[in-house]
Amino acid sequence: MSDKWCLEKRAAPAVEDDPIVVVSDDPVVVKDTEPPLSEDGCLSIVVLGASGDLAKKKTFPALFNLYRQGFLQSHEVYIFGYARTNISDDDLRDRIRGYLTPNNNATEGHTQDVSKFLQLIKYVCGSYDSPEGFQCLDKEISEHEISRNSVEGSSRRLFYLALPPSVYPPVCKMIKTYCMNKSDLGGWTRIVVEKPFGRDLESAEHLSNQIGELFEEPQIYRIDHYLGKELVQNLLVLRFANRFFLPSWNRDNISSVQIVFREDFGTEGRGGYFDQYGIIRDIIQNHLLQVLCLVAMEKPVSLKPEHIRDEKVKVLQSVAPLKDEEVVLGQYDGYLDDPTVPDGSNTPTFATMVLRIHNERWEGVPFVLKAGKALESRKAEIRIQFKEVPGDIFKCQKQGRNEFVIRLQPSEAMYMKLTVKKPGLEMSTAQSELDLSYGQRYQDVTIPEAYERLILDTIRGDQQHFVRRDELKAAWEIFTALLHRIDKGELKSVSYKPGSRGPEEADELLKKVGYAQTHGYTWIPPTL
Repeated sequence: MSDKWCLEKRAAPAVEDDPIVVVSDDPVVVKDTEPPLSEDGCLSIVVLGASGDLAKKKTFPALFNLYRQGFLQSHEVYIFGYARTNISDDDLRDRIRGYLTPNNNATEGHTQDVSKFLQLIKYVCGSYDSPEGFQCLDKEISEHEISRNSVEGSSRRLFYLALPPSVYPPVCKMIKTYCMNKSDLGGWTRIVVEKPFGRDLESAEHLSNQIGELFEEPQIYRIDHYLGKELVQNLLVLRFANRFFLPSWNRDNISSVQIVFREDFGTEGRGGYFDQYGIIRDIIQNHLLQVLCLVAMEKPVSLKPEHIRDEKVKVLQSVAPLKDEEVVLGQYDGYLDDPTVPDGSNTPTFATMVLRIHNERWEGVPFVLKAGKALESRKAEIRIQFKEVPGDIFKCQKQGRNEFVIRLQPSEAMYMKLTVKKPGLEMSTAQSELDLSYGQRYQDVTIPEAYERLILDTIRGDQQHFVRRDELKAAWEIFTALLHRIDKGELKSVSYKPGSRGPEEADELLKKVGYAQTHGYTWIPPTL
């Protein structure tokens, strides 16, 4: 053994967001886990189903707002509408124009902005399953890229499928065959697909397989617009950036969690379409379950999309099978009067169900998901009820428990319901609140629409607020058995009156699982 000192140069420890250093006997190899992509190439956004309701009411207005705010620049972006309807460029522009409304802070210059934006839109007519239309579409995109002096392979192509899921496979096949970015010089091709992603586990997996054979997972953006809502996006910040929530967000302090979606109108002529899915497939399996994941997940190791989605999948995999006695289904009186609804349909327009998460944090805490149509009010909220204070020296527990409520829509707000002393000479208590109402606190801020955020995330390549394939599978595993029994008529919907709270059985279920309703207190959104 040599007695000489030897100086060995060691690699610095890797830190988050730095390249991963692989040390071996060979020369040092540096691998970057996420190589930065060039964003210099021009951007082509293709809206498939451009003549449909979703495109004109949501997709195009979202693109317009991104353009108006400067996130889409006229010198780099061009928008292509594609559908079967035989119309001209100007016809499509006229159909869209009425939906491009100004927000409260941007009325000045609105007409000029609309005119400039509409000139960025070109329409291509073609079918969804034949090469000719997509070859024509590719030709138009390529001509645009050449006109912008974009180097072949550096351009960016975003395909937004504002279409029924039944045509996803043929459309994706046509895109893959005829419309892909021609080479990989920093450019990309991405597709955005809308819910519903199947009707059950088998159909969702079949659809995922068909799309997965054509595109890699980083190219697929399964959009759930609830993940783009301001208060939903605030959940991670609330939970993990505020010290006082950390020790209390668990089974030791929380009695129950409710995630509620209510509409004060029925199917309104869309009964035939709604009847194919029902309230569970339409709202609970996707929107409300995504919110549940963000409420219940553990702290991710970073804000990287995969780390966040990993934690969401763990929550879904911890959910126990649903119990019949913890499910209430309802159908409002008059639903069957819609001529587009099949006679004797058992499709629920209301559902309340209890999910149980078997892990260390949430064992024993009921997560109540509730959604319904034709109810007494319109709102979506998260209601977290805490346990009673032990040793109630003020004898005030009957007034109600502490609750933390996050109002997703309308009147975005979050408020903490708590017990305080009534002003005056007597030592008496009352329910009040600590309130953060966005309309009052952020008067000069326009809260962006969910579709604006999510389309911008897609352009930036951020998949944090999109549903990953294994996440989709885990979600369907929770509900498929229940849905099949409803489809077979084994579980029946009870009737309820339009404009009511829903079936009385739903309130009884809430009481059974330990929710204590507050009496004599109503939160009133503050006025400006």
